[in-house]
Amino acid sequence: MDVVGDRATWWESGRFTPSGTPWAEEAESGTALIPPPGIAQPGPGTAPAVPRPVATGTDTLFAATAPAEPAAGFTGAADLAGDPVPDPFAGPVPAPETLAPDLTDAETEARRRAAAAAGDTAAMSELGAQLLRAGALDEAEPYLRSATSAGDRAAANNLGVLLHQRGYKEEAAGWWRVAAVAGSSAAAHSLGRHHRERGDEPAAEYWLRQSAEQGHVHGAFALADLLEHRGEAGAERWLRRAAEHGHREASYRLARTLERRGKLKEAGRWYLSSAREGETRAACALGFLLRDAGDEENAAVWWLKAAQNGDGNAANALGALHAERGEHQTAERWYRSAMDAGDHNGAYNLALLCAAQGRTAQAEQWYRRAAYAGHREASNALAVMLLQAGDAAGAEPWFSKAAETGSVDAAFNLGILHAGRGDEDGALRWYERAASAGHAEAALQVGMALLREGDERSAERHLRCAAGGGSAEGAYRLAALLDARRPPQGPPRLGESSVAARDESAAWYERAAEQGHRRAQVRAGMLAAERGEVETAARWYRAAAEAGSRNGAFNLGLLLAREGGEPEAALWWRRAAEAGHGRAALRLGLFFARRGELEESQHWCDAAVAAGPGEVAERAGRLREALREELSA
Repeated sequence: MDVVGDRATWWESGRFTPSGTPWAEEAESGTALIPPPGIAQPGPGTAPAVPRPVATGTDTLFAATAPAEPAAGFTGAADLAGDPVPDPFAGPVPAPETLAPDLTDAETEARRRAAAAAGDTAAMSELGAQLLRAGALDEAEPYLRSATSAGDRAAANNLGVLLHQRGYKEEAAGWWRVAAVAGSSAAAHSLGRHHRERGDEPAAEYWLRQSAEQGHVHGAFALADLLEHRGEAGAERWLRRAAEHGHREASYRLARTLERRGKLKEAGRWYLSSAREGETRAACALGFLLRDAGDEENAAVWWLKAAQNGDGNAANALGALHAERGEHQTAERWYRSAMDAGDHNGAYNLALLCAAQGRTAQAEQWYRRAAYAGHREASNALAVMLLQAGDAAGAEPWFSKAAETGSVDAAFNLGILHAGRGDEDGALRWYERAASAGHAEAALQVGMALLREGDERSAERHLRCAAGGGSAEGAYRLAALLDARRPPQGPPRLGESSVAARDESAAWYERAAEQGHRRAQVRAGMLAAERGEVETAARWYRAAAEAGSRNGAFNLGLLLAREGGEPEAALWWRRAAEAGHGRAALRLGLFFARRGELEESQHWCDAAVAAGPGEVAERAGRLREALREELSA
């Protein structure tokens, strides 16, 4: 039995890499401020990159039109007029714009200071926000507190931002509540995130919904994230709302949702929108979508963009693309880039590349690097390599490590390892573990062990798993089990057909036969012959005979002889007889005796006596004696 893992394929870590959602606090003047350490950053999980065909061509996969423009009244802007609100997920916050083209920041600050000194509440709020953006918290706080005392809700929100940055979370939440009750969507957003961080999801939903319904883009996204986390309806609606107004993380998440639902064209448009705004994960995912649609050239363009921004998954995809084209040096360069980005699949892929080129020592080195980093498939592949080199003791720990981290192949391979030592109980334990995870060949081994113990019911269950999982031997064993239960077929009653019906065992024999199982092909032919389906029987016998089955060749000869093709039948009997089939040799002896070729007949009688079985040997012996008498007469 072969170990699993020596036919590995290029590994991709998945379309989506885990990444937290930056929860940035927003100053009401329009600045998105970075939160202090410790704020939870929930993000999407990973999903495997499973290639799948796309029905549409690449020319119609993505519409040229961009997503809808923002609707009137729905913004992420702060309450205070002035600087626009940048997307906190788009990278560093740009420098705030001036209030007028002819004023510098310093002049703007000076005018605001003068107005604030004169008691202008709006100027106090604006100056506090400006100093907050500049990081001058001590200087900003008095202005914000003064403006807040005068009833400025933007100042109340920004005071909450300032206090949150200093670590006074509860006091910050108090001021956000004041501003949110006064109608600040930004404060409602911050308050909702505060409650979610504390684990109070009902309160979080209440305030985030307030923010989203007031038209706050980040509130809409945060609400969608919460609803998606809880598996509740409505998440897609708010993701779409945020995405339609330029939120690139929302665009990416919406595209993922649409792709899972099979809406590939629309998913592609949102990936494109997010990728154009600089979302690396979206660029990588867009590459996979294009690859699945058959457009490798454009896929490579987006993978390149993502890889250059440090996406290890995209670098792996580029490496695999170049490896498939035979451009091994370029592939190796991208796999190394993936490793530099922290993606251990790069080391595994590099090992596969070296192994395919016969560079065994280097392949082992890279397998070890990936395996030490926790890559379970690399651990299994390393163990296979060591086992093939005769180092079973060195292979077993790596098989165990891979199996303990979820590698089904490694569990199966451990079963093989224990079986090779004669430890049937240990082998069965690992086979059962692999079988429970859906490993077809492991299910076959468990089924056969149960058959040996006489537990047909449990054996049948495992054999069905094996057969359903694509194991040809499993399908054959299941068919044989069902076949053995068939009652013996007696002579037909009056009025009944003598043709046997096709039952479940025949279906499983044919399933195995279609996969090239020779014994199943012979049995499928026999059952077809019983049903009177001569052409079908001949097809299965011929397939088995051409694959080297002596029983298939013998049965094909019988079928041809009955149809009047005895000369061709003799050719197949000869093939079977030369492979040691006694009945085929006896048939040849009779064939040549009837033709008067007595010496040739005697030769095949000798072969039949030697091959047996007993009944055949006895008949062949009698014929041989008759031939000797004829030859000596």
